[in-house]
Amino acid sequence: MTLKAMEVIGGSEVVLGYGPYLSMVEDLLEGKEVEPFGMGEEVARASRAVELALRGRRVSLLSGGDATVYGMASLALELALGAGVEVEVVPGVTAALAASALLGAPLGHDVAFVSLSDLLTPWETIEGRLRGAGMGDFVVCLYNPGSRGRRDRLRRACEVLSLYRSPSTPCGVVKNAMREEGQEVLITDLEGLSGMELDMSSLAVVGSSATKVVDGRLITPRGYRV
Repeated sequence: MTLKAMEVIGGSEVVLGYGPYLSMVEDLLEGKEVEPFGMGEEVARASRAVELALRGRRVSLLSGGDATVYGMASLALELALGAGVEVEVVPGVTAALAASALLGAPLGHDVAFVSLSDLLTPWETIEGRLRGAGMGDFVVCLYNPGSRGRRDRLRRACEVLSLYRSPSTPCGVVKNAMREEGQEVLITDLEGLSGMELDMSSLAVVGSSATKVVDGRLITPRGYRV
């Protein structure tokens, strides 16, 4: 969490968010009204934040990682700006950046973010984006690589990327990046990644043709002569 985000939460009267995310910042919530929401209640969560703001309350709508990257910012802005509510979007640290630091420097050159969740986006669209990223030789960060109901999505994504990558392409997996408990960091290759079962707290990084492993760290060179 950024210092700015901590400052904004500190100045709020009401904090709303997904229950498990609220528990991660409970030390910042003393003396505040807290409204937890469950998974799948994103629209209700954002609508409630707008409702409270229209009443003149100072409201923080908590989002995991960075609110503008697969987070709550776009939905909140759609609802709030139409209602005439003033909104400040506070930057955070998205999973790809936290994971990249733990793995080494795999995002040293051009990168694509692709979510494998097909709850809001058809799989055919996701697959097309994977093909484009593979064809363009981007480093690919795979968000939402698996869940109880989507155990085959990571394998299918790796199959698509393997059309453009060697099975030995360096890859990385980070679970619970930068969190106090449960953090795991693993370097593997595309073939190994394909056989893994990951959950929503994990992020997978598939290297480009230039990505390499040096002393146990993933590096994608920027292009400098060294």
